[in-house]
Amino acid sequence: MDIRGFCQCWKWQVVCCFLLCSWGWVSGQLRYSIVEESEPGTLVGNVAQDLGIKRAELSQRRIHLRSEQYQKYFSINQGNGGLAVRERIDRESLCGSSPRCLLQIEVVAENPVELFTLEIEILDINDNSPTFSSNNKILEITEVFTGPGARFALDVAKDLDVGVNGVSQYTLNTNPYFSLSVKNRKDGTLIPQLILEKVLDREEKAEHNLILTAIDGGEPARSGTCRITIVVLDINDNPPVFNQSLYKISIRENLPLKTVILTLNASDQDDGANGEIRFSFDDHTFESAREMFSLNEQNGEISVQGLVDFEKQSFYELSIKAVDKGFPKLEGNCIVQVEIEDVNDNHPEITFVSTTNDIAENSPSGDIVGFINVEDKDSGKNGEIRLDLPPNVPFKIKETRNRYSLVVDGNLDREETPQYTIELTASDLGSPPLYSKTSVTLRVSDINDNAPVFTQATYNAFIMENIDPGTLLCTVSATDLDEGVNSDLVYSIVESQIDGSSVSSFVYIHSNDGNIYAQRSFDYEQIQVLQITIKVEDSGSPQLSSTVPVFIFILDRNDNPPTLLYPEHSEDLIVHERIPKSTSAGYLVTKLSAVDLDSGHNAWLLFTLIDPINYSSFQVSKHTGEVRTVRGLQESENMEQQLVISISDQGNPPLSTTVTVLVSIADEVVMERPKSGDFLTNSKPPSDMTLYLIISLVAISLVSLVTFMILLVRCLRKDSYDYTSSCCILGGSQSKPYTDQYQPALYLNTDGTLKYMEVRMVPPGSQGQSYQTHLPPAPEPQDFSIVQPLHFPQLKDLCQEASSEGELLTDPNNVSRNIIFLLHAKIFIRFYIKSQEKILISNTLCMKP
Repeated sequence: MDIRGFCQCWKWQVVCCFLLCSWGWVSGQLRYSIVEESEPGTLVGNVAQDLGIKRAELSQRRIHLRSEQYQKYFSINQGNGGLAVRERIDRESLCGSSPRCLLQIEVVAENPVELFTLEIEILDINDNSPTFSSNNKILEITEVFTGPGARFALDVAKDLDVGVNGVSQYTLNTNPYFSLSVKNRKDGTLIPQLILEKVLDREEKAEHNLILTAIDGGEPARSGTCRITIVVLDINDNPPVFNQSLYKISIRENLPLKTVILTLNASDQDDGANGEIRFSFDDHTFESAREMFSLNEQNGEISVQGLVDFEKQSFYELSIKAVDKGFPKLEGNCIVQVEIEDVNDNHPEITFVSTTNDIAENSPSGDIVGFINVEDKDSGKNGEIRLDLPPNVPFKIKETRNRYSLVVDGNLDREETPQYTIELTASDLGSPPLYSKTSVTLRVSDINDNAPVFTQATYNAFIMENIDPGTLLCTVSATDLDEGVNSDLVYSIVESQIDGSSVSSFVYIHSNDGNIYAQRSFDYEQIQVLQITIKVEDSGSPQLSSTVPVFIFILDRNDNPPTLLYPEHSEDLIVHERIPKSTSAGYLVTKLSAVDLDSGHNAWLLFTLIDPINYSSFQVSKHTGEVRTVRGLQESENMEQQLVISISDQGNPPLSTTVTVLVSIADEVVMERPKSGDFLTNSKPPSDMTLYLIISLVAISLVSLVTFMILLVRCLRKDSYDYTSSCCILGGSQSKPYTDQYQPALYLNTDGTLKYMEVRMVPPGSQGQSYQTHLPPAPEPQDFSIVQPLHFPQLKDLCQEASSEGELLTDPNNVSRNIIFLLHAKIFIRFYIKSQEKILISNTLCMKP
């Protein structure tokens, strides 16, 4: 065959290919055709265009082939959706001698997931020449007795090509004795036969040489030859004859080996060796049939010698000849056609292909989870399949065009069931039915559908004042039922104001571990409790969060020494007092009044006379600070006595202040009246001073009452606006107002003088006053009894008691202590009004939108 003819044939095949590529959808699937031996890169068709996928959607849809068997031959261009040849295709190696070579390829498109079936027909080209099993064929023909018209079977040429490219004709070289006849068999095979045209005469010519040529129908045509040698023999003139020329039988598959399926019957009218028959397969019987069946050459029994499988081949045709032992040998021929009946001997095969590794827990019903391929090699009812799922799973099987898909059919919750193991059961409709099972594991992926939750409803931390910045205050902790990035928690502080400053200037929180640290050093005397709100967010999308209140209570530390309030003193804490020489024992020289800004034991004051031996004429009350004479003064004593008194608290370690009292002894001491700065004038009698004192106390009570009324109105007004966070209430619905949490208390001695003052927060849940009673550690029976705290609302009662006890106020000996008490009250009122101003400022900030 010359190159020009081959090229013309190739061009014709390519034109046919592109005409067939325009078929489009056929029965719900794409079908293309391509000739074998096409060059790599040859375009088969545009899958995306034929499926209706726009070019802009190609990158998102990600079209790809799913058939691993044929992926090496074809590929899809992700840029334009074109299906092209990837590797050289040899049709004969794929489909053998099958008349049609049709490849079933599955195409998957993602986002959304769709599955399509693509059929590609491989068209044959004439690339194989016909060949004979033997290049030389010897035939023996008896002279005389073989008359004209006798037929002799010749070898069939084989051509790997099919259709028009297969063997289409046989030719025989011209000779006077023989002609050629071609018989077309049922399966389309051409059987060449040699026909004797006239009687052979061995004496005239003992041997004839013929050339049989097999020609295919390709363009250009290819051919193969076989040399036939005719040997003329002498007379065995009766060939064997079968009782039937065609036998048709049906057998079931899976018959046991050596099962006899047919016994042939042939007869020969000759006697002796010329009538003895031997059976055998002739050259027209395919090798597959020879492997499946055996033929007893003596008695003609055909038996099974291989595994008969309907799914591999359902039809066999045996060409059998009966040859006698005469000389020359004569033979008879028959055809045996064997139909194989199907038996339900194949279990369904299940293949699950998942479209994704994980299923999102918010997947809606109807979402495709994966595709289920079920195959049964049997036919008819034996090949019909029913697919079942176990009950109580949120999935179902959807069938579309004889294809199954597993879809979501319920709500998925990863926190409840993170993984499903589903057993698929496929059964056929045979009798008895066969079934198979396979387990499919589906993992549910997490979405951010659970907000973080703190391990506690509220957090309390108790710290000492004056701690170093950076000190760990407390740790908050939260959990999240989600997983992965959806459970990565970030802690932060909700921005708010504390005394006009940002909360972040007081504390900060580590975003990963929830540790809360101090930004500054805290002073108990300025602030006793911090209320902050901690927020925790996960890292999912969208982010979910929760908040929790954190109360940081500042505990007092003994960091303030006592401060002398009365009497008047110099910067060096030197006090001058004058007493008459005629003083008797128990005379009140002076009374030291001091305060300590700390609270509790840190504010309990003790007065001690330093070096009491040298100043044995005087003594100091440990708890009241009163300096009194122990005995009458002697003429020999110095006219000026210097008393050094230590005022110390009971903290750990204790802090103290030293006061020097210079006592001058005079013959007579004129009683000085309080100055105008102390609300009295020198011209007023003691009774007028008492009146002024009562007026002052009443005024103080009125100021207190008005302040409480203003706070009450503001708190009620804020409640009517339904604020979620109220400055009147601390720590939610269980917290008390600031006015209840921070209650001032005056601790007085038995004679009405101030021992010390304390403003403390009422502990949560406490129903009573803070420190209703206080017992000093070592009371002195002669001048000290139980110390009672004086709260601010009780000042009015004190005024009434002062009015009823006229002697206490009018007695000249008690004037000084009354003045001291008034000074204490003034200091307390100044402190309390300042605290109320802070509360009003806080309320104003809270009421801002």
